[in-house]
Amino acid sequence: MNDALITLENLSIGYNGQPVLSGISLSIARDRFTVILGANGSGKSTLLRTLLGLLPPVAGRIDATQSPAGARLVFGYVPQSIQFDPIYLLTGFDVALMGTYGRVRPGCFVPSAERAFTRECLRAAGAEEFAPKRFSELSGGQKQRVLIARALATRPDVLVLDEPTAGVDAEATHSVLEFISRTREERQITVLLVTHDFAAIRQHAQQVLWLRQGKVLQGAPDELLTAEMINDIFGIGIG
Repeated sequence: MNDALITLENLSIGYNGQPVLSGISLSIARDRFTVILGANGSGKSTLLRTLLGLLPPVAGRIDATQSPAGARLVFGYVPQSIQFDPIYLLTGFDVALMGTYGRVRPGCFVPSAERAFTRECLRAAGAEEFAPKRFSELSGGQKQRVLIARALATRPDVLVLDEPTAGVDAEATHSVLEFISRTREERQITVLLVTHDFAAIRQHAQQVLWLRQGKVLQGAPDELLTAEMINDIFGIGIG
């Protein structure tokens, strides 16, 4: 099914009552790979934080379709990067296991079934070999794979990734994005990705949300990623 999973109705988002983006009305399709594109400062992270419930809307509303089980939508979030003080000797497994905490009662040990599921997520993300290593000592690409495993461990309906390949080399970027695309198909989840990588968008995206001058353009990649459109928006020539 490709029906609307999340619908924004005349939404305004921002901080302290001051909108960064206004009048947003669009739908994010279920089980699809949606990319959010825009220049620095255009409001991409603000939009993500609002969708995740970390920021209240300034105005308008967000309607999220419930998951098939009838529960609220679960979001798995992968930030650009994350740092833990090296004084805390957290391993890759410890970080990935954090994804299960929403299902574990406070003060309780994580059940063996949840630990086993976390190992499955690490294997799926190609991060199993990093599990026993200190997270602080992993490379950028290795950390991102562990963070993706942590997000998968939440059992998400929506996988939200904020420039997950920023600062990662080209080979690791290709590998991570291929994995995300494959995971979307296998687990039938919705992917919401922020990136500046046009090649990745053309290869993987099914829907594009382009933030520009306080507004949002919505469409398929072949509609929005034309040479004329890119030149008009960014003022650059592209072959």
